[in-house]
Amino acid sequence: MTKTAPVFSTHGCRLNAYETEAIRDMTSIAGLSDAIVVNTCAVTAEAVRKARQDIRKLRRTHPDAKLIVTGCAAQTEPETFAAMTEVDHVIGNTEKMRPETWAAMGTDFVGDTEKVQVDDIMSVTETAGHLIDGFGTRSRAYVQVQNGCDHRCTFCIIPYGRGNSRSVPAGVVVDQIKRLVDKGFNEVVLTGVDLTSWGADLPSEPKLGDLVMRILKLVPDLPRLRISSIDSIEVDDNLMQAIATEPRLMPHLHLSLQHGDDLILKRMKRRHLRDDAIRFTEDALRLRPDMTFGADIIAGFPTETDAHFENSLKLVTDCNLTWMHVFPYSKRDGTPAAKIPNQVNGTLIKDRAARLRDAGDKQVEKHLAAQVGRTHRILMENPNMGRTEQFAEVVFATPQTEGQIVLARIGAVSGTQLSVAGTA
Repeated sequence: MTKTAPVFSTHGCRLNAYETEAIRDMTSIAGLSDAIVVNTCAVTAEAVRKARQDIRKLRRTHPDAKLIVTGCAAQTEPETFAAMTEVDHVIGNTEKMRPETWAAMGTDFVGDTEKVQVDDIMSVTETAGHLIDGFGTRSRAYVQVQNGCDHRCTFCIIPYGRGNSRSVPAGVVVDQIKRLVDKGFNEVVLTGVDLTSWGADLPSEPKLGDLVMRILKLVPDLPRLRISSIDSIEVDDNLMQAIATEPRLMPHLHLSLQHGDDLILKRMKRRHLRDDAIRFTEDALRLRPDMTFGADIIAGFPTETDAHFENSLKLVTDCNLTWMHVFPYSKRDGTPAAKIPNQVNGTLIKDRAARLRDAGDKQVEKHLAAQVGRTHRILMENPNMGRTEQFAEVVFATPQTEGQIVLARIGAVSGTQLSVAGTA
C-alpha cells in the first residue's frame, strides 16, 4: 500500500507555526507516514473548540490515518483530547519538540505507543529554537528566540501550556539569522511567547534590546529586522536606542496592552498602568515618527463596567493604535479570572469587542489615507502584494519579484490595502 506524507494542521500563534515546521522535519527523518498532526492553541475556549472541530473534520477526510494532537491545548487539557474517539495520540508541548518522540513511533507507526505523552511543562529549562533555521515565505522568515512566560496574568492559560520563560542564546540566534540572510531572506521576525523577557535566564541577564543591537551589528547584510508582540513595560534602554537609531529595525510594534483601565489592569495582574502605555507610545513616536503600533485588547474582562470599557476604547486613539487584535474575554478553567463572580454577559462582550474592532478599523483607514503620495520600501510577499515597513499591504498592478524590496510611491487606498502609483 502506498504511504502518504503526514498532514499538518496548525492553530494559533506564529510560534506554533514555527514548531510545526520543526515537527515536519522530525517526522520526515523518522519516516512517519499516514498520519495527521494537529498543533492546537489554548488561548481561548473558542480556540479549543475550533481545534476539536478541526480534529473531527480531519478524521472524516482521513479515516485510516493516525491522528496526533499536540500544542498548548493538548498540554493544558490532555484528557479532553484523549477522550475523543477520533484521536490516537496526545503529545505535550515539550514532547513534540523532541526528535525521539517521533522516532519512537517508527516508520510503521508502532500501535502500542503510549496514547498520552504529556509531562510537567514547568520543569522544562531549554528552548528548541535550534531545530530549524526559521520558517516563512520566500520573503520573510520567523526565528524563535524565546518560549514560555514567568508572569501569571489572571486571564491567561498560556504559561501552563508553555512553561516558564527560557531564552535561545544570542549566538545561536545570530548564527541562524546569518544563514537565513545567506539563503536570500530580506526580513527576519523575532518571535516568542513573552519576547521582552528574553535573556533573563541567560548569563549576565541580557535584554531584548541587547539582542536586537547585536543582530544588527553582526548581520550587516540583513535589510529588515522585525520584532513581534512585546510588553511595553519591559522595554529596555537599548531597545529604545535601536528604535531611535536603527532604520533596519522595522517601525511597527505590536503591544501586549490587554486593557485601558487601571483597575481592570490590576485585576488582570498586569504590570503596567494606562499612563505607562501612553507614555511608551509617545516616547517611541518621538524617537521614530514613522512608528506604528498594534495591540492585543481584551473586551469584557470580569467586573468590566461601561466606564472601564470606555477607557479601553479611548486607548485606541490615545496610543495611536492601528493594527489591533481584539479578544472577547474567554473564561479559562484553572485561571484566577474564571473564579471572579462578576462575569460580563456574553452578548455585551461581543458588542464591546465589535466596538473595539470598529475603532481599530477607523485607525487603519486614517493611517492608510496618510500614506497616499508617500514613497515606501515594500517587501514583496507575492508578485502582486507586499508590505511597507509599517506592515501595511500594498498591491501592484505590475508583477514584482517575490522576496525583493521595491521602492514605490503610493497612489491610492483600496479597501484595507494601498495601491502603487509607480516604482522608483
